[in-house]
Amino acid sequence: MRWAARERDPIRPWYEAIEAEGDYHTFRFCRVTPDDRVEWHRVSHKRHDGIGGFVHLLRAKGIDPVLPRGLSRGPRPSWWPFLRGLPAFLAPRRGLAWRAGLRVGAAPEAGALPDPAAAWHVCSQAETDALRAASRSAGVTLNTFLLKHLDVAVRGDLADSAATIPWMVPVNLRGRIHRADDTSNHSSFLSVRVSPQSSLREVHADVQQGLAGGAHWGPWKTYAATQWLPQWLKRRIVRADRVITPWHFGLFSNLGEWDAAHAIRHAEVGGAWVLMATVLRCQPVGAAAMTFQGRLGLSIQVHPTLTRLAAVPRGWMAKWLAGAHAAIDAPVAV
Repeated sequence: MRWAARERDPIRPWYEAIEAEGDYHTFRFCRVTPDDRVEWHRVSHKRHDGIGGFVHLLRAKGIDPVLPRGLSRGPRPSWWPFLRGLPAFLAPRRGLAWRAGLRVGAAPEAGALPDPAAAWHVCSQAETDALRAASRSAGVTLNTFLLKHLDVAVRGDLADSAATIPWMVPVNLRGRIHRADDTSNHSSFLSVRVSPQSSLREVHADVQQGLAGGAHWGPWKTYAATQWLPQWLKRRIVRADRVITPWHFGLFSNLGEWDAAHAIRHAEVGGAWVLMATVLRCQPVGAAAMTFQGRLGLSIQVHPTLTRLAAVPRGWMAKWLAGAHAAIDAPVAV
């Protein structure tokens, strides 16, 4: 059953408030050309989510792909997840402390923000296939496989490496919601808490239980209900770090697989693509994955109020890849 959403994108007003507060309202795509040149493409989160942003870029080149449908099944939109989530929204924010020295080079709170420090890696098709096979062997999705190894990679820079890390995992709502612009924001999210003891299958089960219970409708209904708040109040909520419910250490977004058949031959699209996930003052770490023409692209970036040192995301990327590669040839805890 379709749900007739309002024409106005409920996410856009919040990114307008975020922009007014001087934080990032854009995300970036990195294209690595066949001759290893790097091109950057900026997309406004006020107008598009990650999937919509990539389709927007492709359509500008005359290519019109089918947008992936995320939720053709599962619970219908409901206010119950919103009501159940209110305690977490109202609870005090308890951010995780970082190890001493990580904030070296941090950007000032005022003034224009530079591009976030970032690292990325493009896998070969063989490497991509091997990672998929490792996730299947463990009985989990590639998304869960990558999230668990990402969690392992970053927690060494926390003051308490045994802490439970709350991750935001976006959920594509296409198939359940429909609006005039199919590239506008159609994404909600799940909150997935990962501890050092969490096995791959436990993380996978948490994601599946969240989807089965409709937890992703809670944030969506929150933004839909509050989009009409006056701008001054939305900006105040942004300043209070309450724009995301609940607090998250970081975001892990997977745009899925694109053009597995290698049907796109456009000279300005060929190569590899990597999404740089949005980072905010209240959510300083962004990681992403996407597969284009059989090659997986991975990225990590860090909000400059945490650090401007490129060595930080590069170190995390190296650990992320090392952990994932070790699982290819060795049994993994499930």
